[in-house]
This record gives sequence, C-alpha cells and structure tokens, in this order.
Amino acid sequence: MPAIPTLKISISGVRGVVGDSLTPDLLTRFSQAFGTYIGSGRVVLGRDTRTSGEMVRQAVVAGLLSSGCRIADAGVCPTPTVQLLVRHLRAHGGIAITASHNPPEWNALKFVGADALFLSGGRGRELLDIYHQGDYTKARSHRLRGVETVADAVDVHVKAVLDAVGPLPSWCRRKVVIDSCNGAGSIAGPRLLERLGAEVIGINVTPDGSFPRPAEPTAENLQALAAAVREHGADIGFAQDMDADRLAVVAEDGTPIGEERTLLLAIEHVLSRTPGPVVVNLSTTQGVEVVAARYGCRVCRTAVGEANVTAGMQRHRAVIGGEGNGGVIYPAINFARDSLVGMGLILHRLATSGQRVSELAAALPPLEMAKVQFPFPSQRLRDVLRRAAKEYAQYPQDLRDGVKVTLPDGWFLLRGSNTEPVMRVVAEAGDAASARALTESVRAQVEQWAQG
Repeated sequence: MPAIPTLKISISGVRGVVGDSLTPDLLTRFSQAFGTYIGSGRVVLGRDTRTSGEMVRQAVVAGLLSSGCRIADAGVCPTPTVQLLVRHLRAHGGIAITASHNPPEWNALKFVGADALFLSGGRGRELLDIYHQGDYTKARSHRLRGVETVADAVDVHVKAVLDAVGPLPSWCRRKVVIDSCNGAGSIAGPRLLERLGAEVIGINVTPDGSFPRPAEPTAENLQALAAAVREHGADIGFAQDMDADRLAVVAEDGTPIGEERTLLLAIEHVLSRTPGPVVVNLSTTQGVEVVAARYGCRVCRTAVGEANVTAGMQRHRAVIGGEGNGGVIYPAINFARDSLVGMGLILHRLATSGQRVSELAAALPPLEMAKVQFPFPSQRLRDVLRRAAKEYAQYPQDLRDGVKVTLPDGWFLLRGSNTEPVMRVVAEAGDAASARALTESVRAQVEQWAQG
C-alpha cells in the first residue's frame, strides 16, 4: 500500500503535520484565499493550545493582513467560541486554528463564514478554487489593517451558555471533575462549571498543549479522569478534546458511558422541555430514534460532518442535534458542536431527574457501538466503496456518505475521513462483542479488496 500523505485539503479546511506538509507558506496562502473570499472584512481568529499554534497564527495573520482584513484575535479559546464571536462581533468570518482530535504533530485551519457556520459544500469549494487559482486580494500599504485583541472571548461564551440553560438550583450543587487535556477548554470549562454552581475539580487544565493523554475523549483515554472521579467521590466527570467542541462523560462510579450517550443525555433533556425535530449524522447511534420517540419527535439524518449537521438542523428547524462523537449542537446558543453546552445540559438533566449518571445511562437504549479506523489511500476509496455497496446489495443502504448498511441485527457505516487519510468503520449492535466483530469483519474485507 502506498505511503499515506500527511496533508488533507478539503471543503472542511486544511490540516497536516507541522514541519512536514503544513508549511508557513501554505498557511499564509490559504489565509490570503480566505481574505479574498470574504472580501477583506473583519475576521475572528482563535486557536487551541498546540505548541505549533503560535507559528500557525503568525502565518495566518500575515495572510489575512496582506489581503486587507481586520483581525479580532481571541487568542486561546474553544472552536465554538470563535463561531459565537463571529456572530457576536458581526464579523465577516473566522478561522479556528486547531487539529481537534488529531495527534500533537498535526494542526489545521477551520474556516467559518459570516453566518458563524463552517464553510462546506459550494462555499468550501469556492474557497478552494480561490486558493488553487492563487489570485488573491493584495492590500496597499495605506490600507493595511491591524490586529485587535478580544479580551473577553471566553466570558462571552460562558455568558451565552448561562443565559440559555441557567444556573443549577442551589439545592443541587454537584461535584464535577473536568479533564481538558491541557487544551482550549482549560479555562472556559472550569469557569462555566463554577458559574453554573458546581464544585469543580480540574485535571489537565493547564493550557500549554502538552497532551497528557490522546486528544480524542474516547473511553480508553479517560483512565485519569475515571480515577479522579472515584478518588474525589464526584457526581460526574467531563472530558474535552483539544479545541473543546467534543465532550465525554464519566459516571460517578468512574465508568465512561461512551460519547454516543453524551449526545443522548443532552437530547433527552432538551426534548423533555422543548419537543421538536432532532438532526444527527449517519454514524450516530440509532438510540437517538428511540429517545426521540419517547417524546413523539422525529429524527432526520445527514452526511457526517458538523457543517452537514448544522445545515440539516437549520433546514428542519431542529431543537437539538449533533454527532455521536460527543458533539452536542444546541441552536438556542450556537450552531456549533460545543462541549460547554453539553456540560450545561447534562448537569441540568442530573438536577431535574434526581438520578445519578449511571442510572440515566442505564435507562438509555441498550445498544453498543464499535469504531475502527486505519490508513487508506484516497485514490482507492471510490472503488472500495463501490465494491462494498455491491457486496451488501441485498440489505437496505444509505449512500449519501460512504456506504451505510442496515443488517437484521445491526448496522455499519464505511466511509473515508474528511479530516485524516484514513478509512473509518462504525458499527452498532445489541452487544459490544457483536459490534466489534462487525467492524473487524468489514475492515478485513476492505483491506482484502484494496489489495485486489
């Protein structure tokens, strides 16, 4: 199998390995293209805590200024904070410097439009066309703008969440452990929890980008959080990824409940108060349909990717939505995956239910998911997906994003990643062993087809 490239350019943005494929020149040119695309207006800039962040920021600032943009620099802050500030400041767009769940050697640019949504579809392709053509707006020296600092960026975000969900009842003070992975949520997460009225214990909340654990907040990466929850007798544990758009939950007994159940708890709380449509992506648990049915609500599904989900939420006027990777999207605050929103909604679910996290999780649909990913060359992707659709032609399929096959006792989704040069397989079944067996069976088939 040929070497896997370390640069990913798509309508989702650009990401790569710093010092290899992600160079200052490429970053500056992409920023010039974005400045040209938005018409040299005001741009909100924010980043996570990766050690490469300042280098990337300098390159982005150079590109934006050279194309005549004004920059509102929010510094280190969660990605959803950047999106919120675009709307709050009435900016022309925003750039979040983050590779989210990728390893520390990666970094990326995520582009936000004037509507505070990530560029996707036709808008993303238009930006790519400008980048490839290389005909960028060039500001004259007398029209070059400056950089202003947004000093209260995190407070704006925290206030927006508090205004929407409200503080916890005084009689329901919860002890919470938060693990921010020393990322962008290290300041915002504890601050929100304190203002909600929780007793907060922080681990990995030094915003230095040192990656004390892998960034993705999956169950196998949360041993330290689980231990801290047990040690302190906490009611709940929260884990964020590096840019604080995803959230994982650990129950009071130290058991991670799974990222899919993060979204289910948030959905159940919102629907119990405000019934309405729910929008999630194709790789999210079928438990969403079960929970929504309890409140007589319908579920609509979209292709994978936050931009696809938020577009679907706007189209269907959803009251809640998100992605099963722990990405809660609550339009009353922001059309963005937001761990701060997730924490607020779930703590209120605990308060209103009077139950423990383990009890709430046990009442959710008894479905289990398994997820695997492996390096895969993009040039073989289309052939393999076509082969998979043909192989499982006798079963119901959804081909909007890869190949999703519904089997008699579960389902699987096979698709290429938008953010990494890998193939992903997600499966769900009635028990964990069956879900794992399904992902491994599909992976073995894909690898065999790739060699053929």
